[in-house]
Amino acid sequence: DKMNTPGHYILNLALLGKTIAPKDHLAIALGAILPDLPIFVFYFVAKFIYKIPEGKIWSEAYYEPVWQNTVALFHSIPVALIGAAIFYRLDYKPGIILCVSLVCHSLLDLPVHHDDAHRHFFPLSNYRFISSFSYWDSNHHGRIVAFIEMALVLGVNPLVLSWLYSSWTQGIIIAIDLFYLFGYFRFYLSTG
Repeated sequence: DKMNTPGHYILNLALLGKTIAPKDHLAIALGAILPDLPIFVFYFVAKFIYKIPEGKIWSEAYYEPVWQNTVALFHSIPVALIGAAIFYRLDYKPGIILCVSLVCHSLLDLPVHHDDAHRHFFPLSNYRFISSFSYWDSNHHGRIVAFIEMALVLGVNPLVLSWLYSSWTQGIIIAIDLFYLFGYFRFYLSTG
């Protein structure tokens, strides 16, 4: 229920990794992934603990207020900005970078969510920006958006790989690339 989480990691690195946070790649990674963590926890609980059928997980259970509020809190731009201000006051740069990365995650999500739009201004507002585009729903240009997302992620790879000095972190980027290529060809091209 988001732009693919691995894509956030690579795109946030491309946006922040050389300019404001050349040595804070871990903070960027955490900020890129953290907003989607409640969605993964929700899915695990629904699927493996409550054994809810797949169709009901995303059509009913996901829309329960407790999950919607948790997801909204983790995708909240105001909460991330308040966090950045607190870390700035504490003079803790990795915390600031993490919060900026959280904001980047939400800004990347905004244009690619239709029916599943997040409340990015929670708790100040329950407003949801309903985009005409979806990263997954073919009724809202999902195939085109998925292709553009894949092209962006793959396109910034040479840049991002040149900034990472560890073969382990470079390997993560290459694994994400393979995830995108395999996923796109499997789910979009095989279904016509």
